[in-house]
Amino acid sequence: MNFEHVFDQLELTTDPFAVCELRGECDLGLGQDANATLHYILAGEGAILIRGEPAIEVSPGSLVLIPALQSHALRSFGRPGEPVPKCDPAELKLRHVLEVSRDGGDDNQVIALCARVRVGLRGAEDVIDLIRSPIVERIDPDNPLRPVLNMILQELSRPTTGSRAMIRSLLTQCMIELLRRRVVHDDEGLRWMAALRDPSVWEALRALLDAPGDAHTVESLAARVGMSRSTFAQRFAAAYGSGPIELLRDLRLHRAARLLRDSDLPVKTIAHSVGFSSRTAFSRLFEQRTGQSPIQYRQQQISQR
Repeated sequence: MNFEHVFDQLELTTDPFAVCELRGECDLGLGQDANATLHYILAGEGAILIRGEPAIEVSPGSLVLIPALQSHALRSFGRPGEPVPKCDPAELKLRHVLEVSRDGGDDNQVIALCARVRVGLRGAEDVIDLIRSPIVERIDPDNPLRPVLNMILQELSRPTTGSRAMIRSLLTQCMIELLRRRVVHDDEGLRWMAALRDPSVWEALRALLDAPGDAHTVESLAARVGMSRSTFAQRFAAAYGSGPIELLRDLRLHRAARLLRDSDLPVKTIAHSVGFSSRTAFSRLFEQRTGQSPIQYRQQQISQR
């Protein structure tokens, strides 16, 4: 399938928020963000650890996109690597998250630039929430985008006027490279792009993305696109890889997590606004998914600002 028209319509933005630096052999817990998070490894060798998933080994040029609300950590193997310039994230209003082992040194560090990612498509927002598993790509030394790594390091180490805007632009290029490479390899995490082949499935996806708090059912979505319940359920699962109600649950949790992070609305109000019938039902599902109660999650997000 030719995805050129899809890329033409993507509205992709990246928002860098932190530089993570690990010195020596150690782990750094990164928690779980309400948005999908892109990690670009600028220096060192290590791994990204995700609960319930195999470790993802990383090295300079590795791009790893973590879906929303997936708890993960960054590990440094503590191996000596190429020296890199000292970063100055504070000048760019980026958090500097530092973890140092007892034997940590500047010559065996892992440095990762972390950014939140948003993707819009055909007027629908938060399309990135359709990604359900990590997406990994590596920009090899012979890739034309490899110099981007050095350009980002230069902007981080010698920030000047426009450096933050430049980093956003460079990360957006990297994100497009990641998506187009993984589409070619039919990456499971990009099944939603294949769903665009079926206009009826996309219409249903759009309804879920636009208003996850509405009282959607398989029957109501099927009626919306003019299909029987069974036909719609089969076509949706074939195109997207899961049922619409399973997706709806995830979208509601993602939306709720953002409201917990970005607003001071009561938990009960958030629960009702995203489509849950009660605070109790919402809190139970949220804790099952994240390992934290909504209050604990909000407090953690506040502490990280």
